[in-house]
Amino acid sequence: MSDTVKSPNMRANSMQVGSILSGGVDEILEPSPSLLLRRRIFGHTGLVIGAGVLLTIFLMAILAPVISPGDPYDQDLSRKLIPPVWHESEKATWEHPLGTDLLGRDYMSRLFYGARISLMIGFAAMLISGVIGTTLGVLAGYFGGKVDMVVNFIITTRLSLPVVLVALAVVSLIGSSLTVVIWVLGLLIWDRFAVVMRSATQQVRGLDFVAAAQSLGCSTRRIIFSEIMPNIANQLIVIATIEMAHAILLEAALSFLGLGVQPPDPSWGLMIAEAKGMIFFDAWLITIPGVALFALVLSINLLGDGMRDVTAPENRN
Repeated sequence: MSDTVKSPNMRANSMQVGSILSGGVDEILEPSPSLLLRRRIFGHTGLVIGAGVLLTIFLMAILAPVISPGDPYDQDLSRKLIPPVWHESEKATWEHPLGTDLLGRDYMSRLFYGARISLMIGFAAMLISGVIGTTLGVLAGYFGGKVDMVVNFIITTRLSLPVVLVALAVVSLIGSSLTVVIWVLGLLIWDRFAVVMRSATQQVRGLDFVAAAQSLGCSTRRIIFSEIMPNIANQLIVIATIEMAHAILLEAALSFLGLGVQPPDPSWGLMIAEAKGMIFFDAWLITIPGVALFALVLSINLLGDGMRDVTAPENRN
């Protein structure tokens, strides 16, 4: 009789234990945030391609002294205009896999060292413009009023100045060097940072968590760096990659016009400029640095778009 009385309790206890165990299994099997992030990263084709190409170019630049077949500055007129190895020519040799230029310099070595210049200018100019533009945009978006009016006036003044013409004028007056090009570009391309950061800050400023931080007496500095900046990071990543690619293209344009990086430094834009007279005879002199420039800019844009998609709040499930 006691067994029949205890059996319903035993069945209830077993059901409770089963539900607890099943819940624990579900918690154990639920993927961690880091695993979800890895899945989003490796599941985004554009991000993977962009990161892979950019990493390849970065390693190519870092390891240039090791993997370059020769010195990018050594001239040998007796070996000028050797074609790449894929050309059906008796002059083509694996000693110079991508051939040589008009002065007999190894083209692969100049391509590798040119990647250093492009990455350095792109990153440094993006950093300078990002600090200026983000500071102005966040201050205008958070404080509004007169601060917003002053920042809008500064942005409007900057937008009225054509970047290429101003850069050409400044470089021609001051003189062209790697440092001058970096600072000129950094001081001219901050406007997109300011416009986007201002708009993003205005949207975040009116949310509940910012009002809660203000009501708790948090300082303005703490609110900006702890509450606002993490929530506008997506927009900042995208603009940073766009401006880095923009700076690389502007440097190539200035070098092509003769007012950017000066010879004998191996800039990709300068390599294209030096070979423009041979476009109908030895087109590979322009094609090789042109394709490298295209691949670098495309990879940066793909990486920025992918990072935005991966880190967006609506894609974190």
